[in-house]
Amino acid sequence: MKKLLTYLTAYRKESIIAPLFKMLEATFELFVPLVMAQIIDVGIARGEDGISYILTRGGVLILLAIIGLTCSLIAQYFAAKAAVGMATGIRSALYRHIHSLTYTELDKVGTSTLVTRMTADINQVQNGVNLFLRLFLRSPFIVAGAVIMAFRIDRKISAIFLLATLGLSIVVFGVMKLSVPMHAAVQKQLDRVVLSTRENLTGVRVIRAFNRQQEEKSRYEENNTLLRKLQLKVGNVSALMNPITYVIVNFAIVAIIHQGGIAVNTGRITQGEVVALVNYMSQILVELVKLANLIVTLTKAMACGKRISDSLEIEPSLPLADHPIDAREIARAWEEGSGNVTEGKATRSSQDIAVSMKNASLKYAGASAQSLSKMNLTFHRGETIGVIGSTGCGKSSLIQLIPRFYDVEEGVVEVLGHDVKEYDLRSLREIIGVVPQKAVLFRGTIRDNLLWGKKDATEEELWEALDVAQARDFVEGKEKGLDSWISQGGNNLSGGQKQRLTIARAVISKTPILILDDSSSALDYATEKKLRESLSHLSHHPTLILVSQRASTVRHADQIVVLDDGLLSGVGTHEELMETCEVYQEIVHSQKEQ
Repeated sequence: MKKLLTYLTAYRKESIIAPLFKMLEATFELFVPLVMAQIIDVGIARGEDGISYILTRGGVLILLAIIGLTCSLIAQYFAAKAAVGMATGIRSALYRHIHSLTYTELDKVGTSTLVTRMTADINQVQNGVNLFLRLFLRSPFIVAGAVIMAFRIDRKISAIFLLATLGLSIVVFGVMKLSVPMHAAVQKQLDRVVLSTRENLTGVRVIRAFNRQQEEKSRYEENNTLLRKLQLKVGNVSALMNPITYVIVNFAIVAIIHQGGIAVNTGRITQGEVVALVNYMSQILVELVKLANLIVTLTKAMACGKRISDSLEIEPSLPLADHPIDAREIARAWEEGSGNVTEGKATRSSQDIAVSMKNASLKYAGASAQSLSKMNLTFHRGETIGVIGSTGCGKSSLIQLIPRFYDVEEGVVEVLGHDVKEYDLRSLREIIGVVPQKAVLFRGTIRDNLLWGKKDATEEELWEALDVAQARDFVEGKEKGLDSWISQGGNNLSGGQKQRLTIARAVISKTPILILDDSSSALDYATEKKLRESLSHLSHHPTLILVSQRASTVRHADQIVVLDDGLLSGVGTHEELMETCEVYQEIVHSQKEQ
């Protein structure tokens, strides 16, 4: 939590003004019972002659109310400004930090957890800071001030105040001590409910396809019921506070009235002062309850703050080079080098090696076995590489090593003649175009999404990329063309349209290495064939890596990589593999491809 408080330093002025004006409000509030006592003892005691006095003192009460309201509004404004500003800073820092994390850390932490940190946890910290700035001085000041005022009126009766305040404190803080651990348990269970909700929302199509609605509802109800039970439990404990405190206060008020009545009869105090003592007792009750709520809120905020701090302290697991190489400069030199490209195929010289893997092995964090083992592969400039295998054999894992989304456990991965670990990570990924397995589009226009590939792309370049991706027809068919709106995640497009736009977005960047990770699975065979032909005739002749489960997608590749359960089963052309690789033969025969 201390680390998060550094984001409050930019709001020092607001953090000082807010509690000070709350103190002023509390000071004026302490004078109200004394003015009421004067109205009773002087104004009402005079009868009709005291009306002007009552009106005058009534005006004083109104003035105190106006001043108190003004102080309260000023305090509320500055407290809210400081709290919201701090939350904004934390949220921005956490957002930037999440983008610096590797896939390994994201896999460990989980998306739902990070979403909770970004939303509910930061909001809880914001509420805690807001309440703290408003009450951390006011409530103790009111309690202490009310007790002091009671001593000024009558020392004997003020003993009741001390006993009542002690009793109220024991109850309030006792309830708080019991409820705080329960609030932490509620927060953890809330994480599970959020996770279950997110899984159901993101996987709703799969759930319906397999008719698993009832099972998922039951799982959600189970988590939600447990959350409800925990909340009811903590609610029942917290609910004890009001009745017990009011019993103590009412007994104290009865004692004050009783002792006050005796003191009034003996002339030690006045009737108005008895009323003032009762008002001070009510003020103590209200402020102690506020203080307890403040402490509970602060406890929640500190728990949430620790979770946020833990997220901010996660270090990316990919080690960075002390003097990283700019991959863009290497790419420019590589493209201008001695290698010659003819009809999209590279000469097989060592200078033209785009990607090289030497005994590369990958093991995911927490996994018991390697996902990839001893990969020895070489991809040349301008070649079309096919990667094929059954589901879960490691196809996506293999290509994720190239842009260094994951690091190898053993061995080396080289891009353009250099170990990927030697590159500046940002520049490395700028020279590798990747179309992920899941087509992801962002809310905005088609133009906005395509410009992710190249910010300064011209209109001609945009349409050229759409031609390559076989997306021109459906884009031209839309009323606004490139300026047609895409909803979040591309939900207003079909699966094939989304895939073609993501391919166009990658093509427009004209990177020397282009990876398509099963990104044509939603296309029909005719459209996919046209797409392959267009990709093979790209003017900049990239090294094209096609990942697919379809044999028809990779059969015309210059080199086909066959994976089987994380192992390299075969490498060669379609004809070579049909003679030498049993796994490839099974895939082809199962798809009736000859």
